Amino acid sequence: MADKLYGGAYLSPFVNTVLDNMSSILEDDSVLYGNDSALELLGRLQNCLYDVGPVLDDAELKQFTDKKVKKWLVDLHDALYMADDLLDELSTKAAISANQRESGNSSSWSRLVDSYIEDSGDLEKIVRRLESVVARKKYLRLKESAKVDMSWRIPSTCLVEPSEICGRKEDKEAILKLLLDDDDAADGDLSVIPIVGMGGIGKTTLAQLLYHDDKVKENFKFQAWVCVSEEFDIVKVTKTIIEAITSSSCNLADLNLLQLHLKEILLRKKFLIVLDDVWNENYEDWNKLLKPFQRRVKGSKILITTRNKNVASVVQTVSPHELRSLSDEDCWLVFAKHARLSTVSIENPTLEKIGRDIVKKCDGLPLAAQALGGLLRENLDIRSWNHLLKSEIWELSDDKINVIPALR
Repeated sequence: MADKLYGGAYLSPFVNTVLDNMSSILEDDSVLYGNDSALELLGRLQNCLYDVGPVLDDAELKQFTDKKVKKWLVDLHDALYMADDLLDELSTKAAISANQRESGNSSSWSRLVDSYIEDSGDLEKIVRRLESVVARKKYLRLKESAKVDMSWRIPSTCLVEPSEICGRKEDKEAILKLLLDDDDAADGDLSVIPIVGMGGIGKTTLAQLLYHDDKVKENFKFQAWVCVSEEFDIVKVTKTIIEAITSSSCNLADLNLLQLHLKEILLRKKFLIVLDDVWNENYEDWNKLLKPFQRRVKGSKILITTRNKNVASVVQTVSPHELRSLSDEDCWLVFAKHARLSTVSIENPTLEKIGRDIVKKCDGLPLAAQALGGLLRENLDIRSWNHLLKSEIWELSDDKINVIPALR
């Protein structure tokens, strides 16, 4: 089994989760009442988490070429899991003693924490282990606030070649049914339909296909496509929606004026808005963005794509549609198309065997199959294909959440 990838994209949310759990414990005065030792240890644990966060993105990049960094990330991952498990246990003990605290027995929880620490010493061991791991970062020369190079990610547009779609007929029909249903939203809410799936699985391509479907065009009078990505700027998103609907430039910069203008536009006709590649999990941001959409023509829809299930849970009004990996055969069709394989080359048993072995390593991700097919475009040299098949980069690409290794 190949090693997992770690780094900013994977560990940063985990670090934040552990910090949130710890904050809830530290904010509850009764939890650590009379236990200065536990308070000190949890404070040290918190400092470790704050200290390690800024270097995770740099470590993500360097793990490809530096085995010491890779080992450091694995050790950090293990230490974080131990800390998270401990905090969960402390929270459970807090819940058990809640009734006693409410009845005025303020020392009950303190005794539970004392006994747990004194009996096992796990808290101190975990803190020391994490401190030891975090201290190693300076020897690895990891840089703070380094950002992962995402320049390969080109902002999406609504344009797509229908011939590029493989293995998504059932997914398309399922979402199309939701888009054309005028009564699917509960309590009169604006219907928001999330497409959820790992990076590179084809969420954007499926949304593009739906956007240009003839039935969709007939059903909606207004359509707009917005690539949101990681920067969730409400002013920018609102402005882009207006420009997409009106096909003209919008010079407004004030959010209030933009939302009033958009509200007026949306009052008249049924609309479909696609928000592609959404990352923001903040409900307040989402609620603020949707204000102009509340008074709208019945049957209007918002379709979003996201790789984050937490985003889907915040925005959805219907169950998210989760995309699964393509079959090896469908992935092969994507690969063969972008590799521009001729009939003669496909009939070459050796070349096809190597190609299909490469496709299996793509784990059903069409973006990986497309990228690798493009890399071998019209190249019939068996040595080149074998070189790609046996490349060490596959040893780092078992984490399906992150398609970057295959693209590199």
